[in-house]
Amino acid sequence: MSSAFVHPTAIVGAGAKLSQGVKIGPFCIVGDNVVLHENVELVSHVSVDGNTGIGAGTRIFPFASVGHEPQDLKYHGEASRLEIGQNCIIRESVTINPGTEGGGMLTKIGNECLIMASAHVAHDAIIGNNVIMANYVGIAGHCQIGDNVIFGGTCVIHQYTRIGAHAFVGAQSMVDGDIIPYGIAVGNRASLTGLNLVGLKRRKFDREAIHRLRAAYRQIFSNEGTLRERVEDTADLFKTDLLVQEIVAFIMAATDRPILMPRNGQSAK
Repeated sequence: MSSAFVHPTAIVGAGAKLSQGVKIGPFCIVGDNVVLHENVELVSHVSVDGNTGIGAGTRIFPFASVGHEPQDLKYHGEASRLEIGQNCIIRESVTINPGTEGGGMLTKIGNECLIMASAHVAHDAIIGNNVIMANYVGIAGHCQIGDNVIFGGTCVIHQYTRIGAHAFVGAQSMVDGDIIPYGIAVGNRASLTGLNLVGLKRRKFDREAIHRLRAAYRQIFSNEGTLRERVEDTADLFKTDLLVQEIVAFIMAATDRPILMPRNGQSAK
């Protein structure tokens, strides 16, 4: 603790573990079982509790509530955990809850995530790396969010929903079905509106790879046969394409939530 800076007005539990370079600003509260790794900064008025680990270089801004007991009536005090990765930015009034016995006992957020003001990550959610959540995004319990997903402001994601890597969710969307990797979803209730072509280009995906993704998308979401038949045909046609096979595997692994589909009349883009 000697290598960390703790403002005189902050309250830090005796059992908290503070690594070198940690900065705890005015009026922060840090619980006994919290672990803050190198160069974590709590700017001011941040409350961190529970069995919470925060990765190196992460910054948390005023009035965020991190690691306090989940908003789940089935929670009964089990010693669940919250893990936040490295170099995340967690802005004002964000709330992030730990896991529960009914969901694996863990909420996890990856590295390099940006969670903007007043967003919420509920119990047992698993968030990948480089995820961006704009203001007031709500991630319900048990959701699984892949790497590089971007959420526009005031989105709401239904519990148990999966969102594949590199997907984009438009502002003010209510998502109650799984979104395929590389997809775009917009609306209330949200529907699939195409591939996240802007995101793919920004992340320097090869042009030919994007063309193959578009061809696979058109086949999967055409009107011929069943979805399973179309997915199996796509898997066979693009056997060596890793990006297409990622979408195929995502759809075939569907669980409780339906796969989000284009609305009637929407063309496969």
